[in-house]
Amino acid sequence: MLTCVIRYHIDPVKKAEFELYAKNWNEAIPRCGADLIGYFAPHEGSSTLAYGIYNIDSLAAYEAYRARLAGDPLGKENYRFAQTERFLLREDRTFLKRVG
Repeated sequence: MLTCVIRYHIDPVKKAEFELYAKNWNEAIPRCGADLIGYFAPHEGSSTLAYGIYNIDSLAAYEAYRARLAGDPLGKENYRFAQTERFLLREDRTFLKRVG
């Protein structure tokens, strides 16, 4: 089992857009095969860092999941929404494995 942590740098004046984006992933990600832990928006401290976290069985499962997500109607719409609204300034993915 791997945990994918997505660190987003978001436009601080477009926090509401990020929150809608995250809400949409709450439906699409589990439907496409990942175990969503959640999306987290800035609250206190940094106004530009946000996170999305989910579990996936393996990197091979991740590739299949990404293909399903890209073909999912809500997934497609969410990708378009992010491109149109430009609230994501940077996105980094890290895959972690639990060791303890």
